[in-house]
Amino acid sequence: MSKTIKIQPPKIPDGLTSKPFQLMEDPFYEMCLISDCSILGEEIHRIRFEQVIFKNVTFLDVSFRNIELTDCLFEHCDLSNTDFRDGSIHRVEFKESKILGLNLSDASLGNVLFENCNANMISFGYSKLKQVYFDSCSLRNADYYESKFNKVAFKDCNLNEANFEQTPLKGIDLSTCSFDQLNVSIKDLAGCEVSSDQALGFARLLGLIIK
Repeated sequence: MSKTIKIQPPKIPDGLTSKPFQLMEDPFYEMCLISDCSILGEEIHRIRFEQVIFKNVTFLDVSFRNIELTDCLFEHCDLSNTDFRDGSIHRVEFKESKILGLNLSDASLGNVLFENCNANMISFGYSKLKQVYFDSCSLRNADYYESKFNKVAFKDCNLNEANFEQTPLKGIDLSTCSFDQLNVSIKDLAGCEVSSDQALGFARLLGLIIK
C-alpha cells in the first residue's frame, strides 16, 4: 500500500479578487483569481505568483523560466508543453489539469500535489522533489532523469515507459501503479516497493525464468 505523504496545502484566503493576466513592469501576481482565459505566447523570466488560483486557464506557447509559484492552485487548466524550467514551486496543487509535456526540469518542488492530471511526457529531469504526491495521474513517458526524491509518493498512476534513469527509488512505493515497462537501472531499483506481479515483470527483464 502506498505510504501517505503529508503535503502542506496552499495557504490561499477565501474571496480572491478576479484579475486578468496582463504584462506588468514587475511581473508579480498575488492574492487573485485568474480564470476562464488563455495566456498566449508569453516569454517572461522570474515571474512570481503568490496565493493565486488559476481556473480554466489555457497556457499556449508560454515560457516562464525561473518561475516562482507559492501557495497556488491550478484547477481544470491546460499547461501542455509550458516551460517552467528552473522554477521554484512550493505549496502548489495541480488538479484535474492537462499538463502534457510540462517542462519542470531543474526545478525545485516542495509540498506539491498532482491529482487526476494528464501528465504524459512531463519532464522533471535534474529536479529536486520534496514532499510531492502524484495521485491518480497518467504519467506515461514521464522523465525523472537524475531527479532527487525526498518523501515522494505515487498512488494509482500510469507510469508506463517513465524514465527513472539515475534516480534512486529506495523507499518509493509503486505497488498501486500500472506499467508494462519502466526505464530504470537495477541498482536504482534497490529498496523500491512493488507488487508481486510487478516483481515478476522485473524478474523477467533480468532474464530469470519463472516456474
